[in-house]
Amino acid sequence: MSIRPLLGFLFLIGVTFPLVGGERLGLVINEDNSHFYTSRPAEEMSLEGLQAFVDQYADTEVSHLFLSTNSMKTSFASYAREAIWELGDQAPPATANGRRWVANARKLHEQGLDPYAVWIARCREVGISPWLSMRMNDVHNVPDVTSYMHDSFWRENPDLWRIPGDPPDDWTDRALDYHQPAVREHAMALVRELLMRYQPDGLELDWMRFGWHFRPGEEARGGEVLTEFMREVRALADRWAERRGRPLKIAVRVPAHPGAADGLGMPGVRWAQEGLIDMLVPCPFWTTSDYDIPLKLWRQRLGPAAAQVVLAPGIEYNMRAWPDGKNVPNTLETVRGWAAMAWEQGADQLYFFNYMDSQTLPFSHDDYRIMLERGFGPAELARQSRRHPQTYRDTVPLGADAEIKLPAPLTAGAEFALNLGHIPSDATTTLILGLDSEAWGKGEPVVTVNGVRCPRMADDEDVAPFPGTVRALRFACPGEEVVDGHNVFVVAPFDGADATQIVWAEARIEP
Repeated sequence: MSIRPLLGFLFLIGVTFPLVGGERLGLVINEDNSHFYTSRPAEEMSLEGLQAFVDQYADTEVSHLFLSTNSMKTSFASYAREAIWELGDQAPPATANGRRWVANARKLHEQGLDPYAVWIARCREVGISPWLSMRMNDVHNVPDVTSYMHDSFWRENPDLWRIPGDPPDDWTDRALDYHQPAVREHAMALVRELLMRYQPDGLELDWMRFGWHFRPGEEARGGEVLTEFMREVRALADRWAERRGRPLKIAVRVPAHPGAADGLGMPGVRWAQEGLIDMLVPCPFWTTSDYDIPLKLWRQRLGPAAAQVVLAPGIEYNMRAWPDGKNVPNTLETVRGWAAMAWEQGADQLYFFNYMDSQTLPFSHDDYRIMLERGFGPAELARQSRRHPQTYRDTVPLGADAEIKLPAPLTAGAEFALNLGHIPSDATTTLILGLDSEAWGKGEPVVTVNGVRCPRMADDEDVAPFPGTVRALRFACPGEEVVDGHNVFVVAPFDGADATQIVWAEARIEP
């Protein structure tokens, strides 16, 4: 008998997050490899300071902390790579954050404090599942080859970059090429160290930092290479689990669409079907959040393996309507919209990247506490307003459809299929179209939802939430026509100002 009907019932009666296999599946927070060190003063580089970081998540909806250990260098004293404070002939960091990272990580080391060991122990004391996360191909700051962030392996082996040469067209040109055995061994050495040195509940391989692991045209073929790599990781994890007498799980972050994951050499479906992973995190890279992650398609392709993995879609800090559009931070309302989509699509758990307690946090600290303490379960979502913006897929193979719908000339019209999650019976739905001009022709734009016309309302006077918008049109969507899941909004071609474009589109749900 499937457990999913029971989980659905628990959601309906107000149990925010289920227990699966005895494990509470609440929010997953990814703590990156530099945030703690750059956001705290030197005085908090202590046992008490390390424990206080974890304690802020105790007794909240956070059930898992994923603790990132590295970019190219590690934030602890590693034998597999240089630590962030080991500069050699590299110049010290030029920024205040960089200097603080180096100094604070070094200070903890000099005191004999390993932050990851402390955090893992503290998580268990307060009832949070501790995981480690390893960035598999981080390329922060690679245009500057001399940056303090880069390890000697990367600096001394430019022939192992995806696209050797200078200058790079894009940061990802200088990611390491996993077709090269030396690259795979360099990564596996850190995997071995993390599994031997620490005792987390699981290890995440973050293939989305930065998501390009093979030379152009070789990405899909690279899936065989990474699958063999994942087999070795699984075997290592299983050996350590047997030795320690406790499970050691494996998670992966991969592109939001299963076809994109396959095409870029990160075949999450295959890894799940082979039993190589326990958690699958389909997600965007960074440039935008994805409000239509096709989890039902993932489940369809996973087949019976879907029952063996936790499907935990991920959200980012940013939202952006198209690749060159202006980005703005998410809000509680847009995160609620994303969560409603995720539950409707069949998510097991929700995963948050760049939602740390400062700096990259998209909203206020007060809203952060609301997020942590209330979570985003269906019962909470039914009580709150939420926003469902139109974005796109930011990580797809070259030439693949990134589902970019904007900007759209008003004269040509547009179509948006927005997943609105579950619609409460008494909710109102409003479509908002952001225009980049005040220019206006004769007549009225005609908008429909699922084929039924939406009457125009007064313009929204506050255009600040809609990047690039000069004028925000609002349309009332007939409640009886709005359905759970995907709704198709059509803007008919409008004989107005030729230069005016739709630069933002979203549906707003008000309880």
